[in-house]
Amino acid sequence: MALSTALAEMENYIVQFPENMIEAIEIGTKAIKNFKTDDVDNVVIVGLGGSGIGGKIVSQLVWDKCAVPVTLVNDYRIPKWVNERTLFVATSYSGNTEETLSALGEAIQHSAQIAAITAGGKLKQLCWERSYNCIEIPGGQPPRTSFGYNSVQQFFVLQAYGLIDGYFIDELHEAAHLLKKDAGFIRTEAAAIANKIANTTPVIYSETRSEGLAVRLRQQINENAKMLCWHHSLPEMNHNELVGWAGGSNNFSALFIHTPEDHPGTATRMELSKEIIGRYTDKVIDLNPKGNSRIARAYYLIHLGDWISYYLAMERQVNPLEIEVIDYLKSELAK
Repeated sequence: MALSTALAEMENYIVQFPENMIEAIEIGTKAIKNFKTDDVDNVVIVGLGGSGIGGKIVSQLVWDKCAVPVTLVNDYRIPKWVNERTLFVATSYSGNTEETLSALGEAIQHSAQIAAITAGGKLKQLCWERSYNCIEIPGGQPPRTSFGYNSVQQFFVLQAYGLIDGYFIDELHEAAHLLKKDAGFIRTEAAAIANKIANTTPVIYSETRSEGLAVRLRQQINENAKMLCWHHSLPEMNHNELVGWAGGSNNFSALFIHTPEDHPGTATRMELSKEIIGRYTDKVIDLNPKGNSRIARAYYLIHLGDWISYYLAMERQVNPLEIEVIDYLKSELAK
């Protein structure tokens, strides 16, 4: 595929993100009407890569709303405590993710209550055969570009089991409207940031409760721009990694994700950390959201990050769709 074609295709996926969210709300609203549910004491969400990040972000967005604890698993195995009063949410865009299917097999052995989010594959087939709750989302695109579909369904699954109310629907609508309204501004900001950090190793920081947003941005930069980068969260970063910046230089850039929900102590730590890191690199950048609700602000930052990764791919002249090394890894594992 020609580079120009790949860039145009990725651009279209990102442009469609707000519309994906609107469609996802319609899908989730209809799907959970057919759910069979029982009381649960805890939730386990399993997913990898572009399918797994939705669970991390949503679990942090409902931190103060969800009635029971939520645990994220990105592995073949599940905790021993999973039982018949555990809601086990399996997320796999392809429906064939090896680790997710392995964890699901263990969850079934533990008699957990199963719900799935997928576009097809073995996961969809298993749900059909065993009458498990399942929300099917549209397929045919890279998993990381289906975030608007996948993440929204996480809210609906939690609502179906009575763990959160429907407050999130209005906030998701607000987010989609905001992203469409501010599309030009977001792209301009993203392009400027990409231009500044294209020849650096980016380091992404957030408050602990927003770490999912940092992970999403890191993943997008990894896959779309083919760049190494890492992330950390505050306040923990202040107790170790901050010292490591003594070895920093302008070969690195630091991106700080801010939200109004940041603890005042953490917000102060961020400002002090920026000052310290600024001694070693002049590429210290703030990422601030717009929006009237927490969910809207989170999706604003996600969308901004997606555009940053796109413009980094443009700056570096790399194919944002190509993931040959992951395809190679999967083919070797299948032997």
